[in-house]
Amino acid sequence: MMTHSVTDRLIDASLTVATAKGWRSLTMADIAREAGLPLADVRKHVRSKAELMTALLTRVDQQVLEGAAADDSEPVRDRLFDVLMRRFDVLKAHKAAVTALLRDLPRDPLLALPLLPQFALSMLWMLEAAGVSTSGVVGGLRAHGLALIYLNTLRVWISDDSPDLARTMAALDRTLTRVDGAIRRLPFLELPDTAAPASGRRCDGCRPTHLATLI
Repeated sequence: MMTHSVTDRLIDASLTVATAKGWRSLTMADIAREAGLPLADVRKHVRSKAELMTALLTRVDQQVLEGAAADDSEPVRDRLFDVLMRRFDVLKAHKAAVTALLRDLPRDPLLALPLLPQFALSMLWMLEAAGVSTSGVVGGLRAHGLALIYLNTLRVWISDDSPDLARTMAALDRTLTRVDGAIRRLPFLELPDTAAPASGRRCDGCRPTHLATLI
């Protein structure tokens, strides 16, 4: 289990304030006040908003990784579905703040650029959580492909108010299916096409296709 550190306290404070005023207007002094800490103490733990957001991504990764381990008997596609849905479940508690962040990032390159390496690392960890190799150049390409899948689904998640995230699950299923179909049309790949049980999470209308070797 994760312990609640000073950095966690600052992350929570930033999420609270950002929900009210957005990320562009958020200052380190705002975060210090919300956390009930002197600004000098905040500086001991984080140097900037970007570093705090990097810590947030790391915390989200950790919470996803603390979930159930991947079942190697399931298709890769199902394992990825479960891992990414766990990530959306983790983010759900801070949806308003995440929405504000996504709105402000394109207009704040000083915040956005430092987050890119951590986001790429997060996608590598999501692959590992799904039992997919991240080694070498192919691993990097897989992480890039997973990032596109995740971001495409994130747009739906933002407006999905259903308690079971049904729209998000359906969108993720459609995206995984499209990617799977595109891979199967590549002439130099021979991918297995055997049936396998669907994952434990229900998604009514989702199709049981495979993403055999992932992207």
